[in-house]
Amino acid sequence: MFTTAKRIVIKVGSSLLTDEAGGHVRETWMAALAEDLHALTAQGKQVIVVTSGAVALGRLQLGLKAKSHLLLEEKQAAAACGQIELFAAWRNALAHYQLKVAQLLLTADDSIERRRYLNARNTIDTLLELGAIPIINENDTVATAEIRFGDNDRLAARVAQMAGADLLVLFSDIDGLYTANPSSHKNATFIPEVTEITAGIERMAGGVSSSVGSGGMVTKLAAAKIAMAAGCHMLIARGTLEHPLRALMNGGACTRFIAKESPLSARKHWIAGSIHPAGSVIVDDGAVRALKSGKSLLPAGVKAIDGQFDRGDAVLIKDEKGAIIGKGLIAYDAEDAVRILGKQSHEIEQILGFKRRDVLIHRDDMVLQ
Repeated sequence: MFTTAKRIVIKVGSSLLTDEAGGHVRETWMAALAEDLHALTAQGKQVIVVTSGAVALGRLQLGLKAKSHLLLEEKQAAAACGQIELFAAWRNALAHYQLKVAQLLLTADDSIERRRYLNARNTIDTLLELGAIPIINENDTVATAEIRFGDNDRLAARVAQMAGADLLVLFSDIDGLYTANPSSHKNATFIPEVTEITAGIERMAGGVSSSVGSGGMVTKLAAAKIAMAAGCHMLIARGTLEHPLRALMNGGACTRFIAKESPLSARKHWIAGSIHPAGSVIVDDGAVRALKSGKSLLPAGVKAIDGQFDRGDAVLIKDEKGAIIGKGLIAYDAEDAVRILGKQSHEIEQILGFKRRDVLIHRDDMVLQ
């Protein structure tokens, strides 16, 4: 999987990143992981890290007991304090290999509300194109119990979905999925590969085993559902080793969750069947020929705009006779699309005062009938 994957999300939990008391970064372990991440980037891979640890690092600095239950406002305060140390630790570890890093704090709303989703996705894409490693954590300082992810397994899966990743790696204190919790069931059997999350697979999940983490096998299976539906393979592997990625790339034990489609195919199926169009764009014959040959839709080929829609909404693509030829996610809202229809791409910035894309609908965001 590492050989073919181009964009990889690595999730690191609090129990791996911090010591048992939860107050200090395990610097030796983190340095070894940084070396592994450098090895991936040296192969031309794009890497995203989803990290926990802010609350664990911040609580002791504020005098909050390590294993006591925290109120939501106490968690938010601990996160605000610990986030500084958490990101500094990542920055320092990766700077040893001249790797650029960027910090992103996300809430569940950022993966649901369309405009915020697009902004987050575009930021991630841009950072990766510029050679930086996004370091992502949940924004615990503003999240509430109703809107937060609650664990970074599901956050990592949403990030993988958002970024169109090929592979998601969830590091844990166990080497994969078993038929039962192996710490309490001696006859538990290791499951090397899963191609579908069935009710039987879900029954195998146990509870949280770490004193500082918030996840468990239940949340990892929930993450697997999200990732596989997005066309992203997922691995659950032991992260307690000093070089966890190296061990995994060298054939170390893990449970592989196999997606049936590629991220692009899954995305196109979602566009085709899961979202309703908010409007239409009418294109000329030249644009129809270009689209059918695999090109993106340029403003120059658009004759008219119908309906009110926002950036990122689905719209129907019609020819001048009104026949539907496809559906896609549009890069500009209706008002801006009207202003640039029929124009050349190099004119967009002059007309609007900004430019998001040269195209109105990218071919990867489009499904033709």
